[in-house]
Amino acid sequence: MFDLIVHGGDLIDGTGKSGYPADLGIQGDRISETGNLAGKESRIKINANERVVAPGFIDVHNHSDSWLLTTPHFLSKTAQGFTTEVIMADGISYAPVNRETVYPWIYYLRSLNGLRFHEYKGWQNLSEYMSLLDGRTVQNSIPHIPYANVRTLACGFGRQRPDDVQMALIIKEIEKGMDAGAVGISTGLDYIAQCHASTEELVQVCQVIAPSQGLYVTHMRYKIGTMKALQEAVEIGKKAKVPVHISHLKATSESLSEELLSYVDRVATQEVDFSFDVYPYLPGSTMLNFLLPYDVWDRGPLAVLSHLEDRRCRDRIATQLTDWPLDRAVIAWTSSKGNNHLQGMSMSQYISNTKLPPADAVANLLIEENLSILLVFHHGKDSLVEPFLAHSHYMMGTDGIYQEGGLIHPRHYGSAPRLLGSCVRERKLFSLEKAVYKLSGYPARRFGLRKRGILKKGNFADLVIFDPKTIANQATYEDPHQLPVGIDHVIVNGTQILSHSQPVETLGYPLPGRYLRFNEG
Repeated sequence: MFDLIVHGGDLIDGTGKSGYPADLGIQGDRISETGNLAGKESRIKINANERVVAPGFIDVHNHSDSWLLTTPHFLSKTAQGFTTEVIMADGISYAPVNRETVYPWIYYLRSLNGLRFHEYKGWQNLSEYMSLLDGRTVQNSIPHIPYANVRTLACGFGRQRPDDVQMALIIKEIEKGMDAGAVGISTGLDYIAQCHASTEELVQVCQVIAPSQGLYVTHMRYKIGTMKALQEAVEIGKKAKVPVHISHLKATSESLSEELLSYVDRVATQEVDFSFDVYPYLPGSTMLNFLLPYDVWDRGPLAVLSHLEDRRCRDRIATQLTDWPLDRAVIAWTSSKGNNHLQGMSMSQYISNTKLPPADAVANLLIEENLSILLVFHHGKDSLVEPFLAHSHYMMGTDGIYQEGGLIHPRHYGSAPRLLGSCVRERKLFSLEKAVYKLSGYPARRFGLRKRGILKKGNFADLVIFDPKTIANQATYEDPHQLPVGIDHVIVNGTQILSHSQPVETLGYPLPGRYLRFNEG
């Protein structure tokens, strides 16, 4: 007797090998048998005729941290087939924190991750935060160690180099994070606090994770140029002797694309254990406060508004803005309802409407919205990202940012179905089996998710059942809150969470999602 049988489908097992017709039987939270299960009994049977049965998808770069904490079923992700989220990307999150840093982080991350002050429940370290997700959401999750959080515990938000005592505190916190099951260290070297970390500092902290071969996962210093930033990331991994994973690696021109991928093939993959992620779109998205000069953050996010009132600060903002294509930066979300009408307007249009100098218009808007404005940047054709998607060292990272009612980037709703749909069927960038591998088997192996990502006996039963002929993203920049089509069923740890494209409403607590730990089966 099985708990659940999926019959009549084609299994694409997550290894990259060709699919084959087979049934799949589940007992408890594990796959117990594959093959011909005709005549076998089970409590639940799912007909997968003319469907693909694949391992649950893994999103290795996202901004789901707070939504998993506050939303038991994060449908915009599960409807794409994501059964596991690797959280705390870009070196910034809600743990580890202490009484001095927690509220600045909640304030700073408002436009990126959505948590409100009243939702803070007193956690401090990674283990405490992750335990709040265990059994409280339908998806699995596993953390990075966000380096800016660690650095601010020891050094505050300023630019000073850690002294010996502060470095000892940083190292101890990283060790605690690895003991809590983190996959490694994440950095966002264009973001606050960690932007001041030198190459040598990053080598030193990455040496802490080397014995367990934890990953160095980095949003590089893109502001210095993508090639220079990539070279620094490889240097850090080589000196620290750790694997390197690059977040959202792409290019906005064919020449830069060729230059980057040539370097990846000739140098990066030869010098370090190397991988990268990106979403299947070229336009990007981030916070408007990303455009501010670094020095406004030195006393922390809660002190930034006073800087923005200063004329000298506004003069520096004016200099920064000359390098940004404001006509292609679209306001995607504002924290106040009073400014909702700005959503969909370009920054250049907004500035023109204010009849103020650009720096004054931007500073005033940031003050009015308490720094919480989300942008989408349009800077080229999606075809420019295709060579990265097709590369053998690529895996899926949606970089999805969710805000209810916002004109958010459609990558949050559409990344997995776009990869499996148009990238396979129309663009023919790779086979369906390779696409599934990039979504499951490869990230599972890379991020230490043992017994996941591959359909075989004894592995955890995380599954996605979809129609390869119709799977497609529906989300657009004008109407982003659209679920995909063609994904019928999703199963996490043996429990069905999506049935006929609808969330299962009868689930009781504990929910099936688990707090996963690096290299634990």
